[in-house]
Amino acid sequence: GDWDFWVDWKDRRMWPTVLPIMLVTFPAAAQYFFWEHFRLPFGATFLCVALLFGEWLDRYISFWGWTYYPINLVWPSSLIPQALFLDIVLLLSKSFIVTAIVGSMGFSLLLYPNNWVILAQFHQPTEQYGTLMSLADVIGFHNVRTSMPEYIRIIERGTMRTFGKDVVGVAAFFSAF
Repeated sequence: GDWDFWVDWKDRRMWPTVLPIMLVTFPAAAQYFFWEHFRLPFGATFLCVALLFGEWLDRYISFWGWTYYPINLVWPSSLIPQALFLDIVLLLSKSFIVTAIVGSMGFSLLLYPNNWVILAQFHQPTEQYGTLMSLADVIGFHNVRTSMPEYIRIIERGTMRTFGKDVVGVAAFFSAF
């Protein structure tokens, strides 16, 4: 979805909640195919490498090739450690049920810490015209796009704010279910 395109939306509540749920289905299907037909436990990793290659190709052609939009502001999420975890759980347990429960939960919980290394630089505070904001917000203000989708506005004003200031852990926990 488009919550995975822009770097200033990657710290939102929708990204660590919805993205793992959407992403785990395709590696799980590839994992089933590789395990049932060949007994090879690297289907999820194979598919995630292919998916990342396709995403980088699409982002380079679509963003840089057509509009010269900075490619470092639209990088795809890192998926390899999550896929490796899913494959390792299948390799050790040899059970689709255990992999579905433990592997998918680890897949969801590893998304944010895995991408934090790339995201940390955009969480640095900066002062712009007397207002303190993160670097990701400054990037969002200076790189004008069509508009923010309504569902991100709903999430930002929604009940997730009642959990406290930082709700990424809560969002990642609920996405693991």
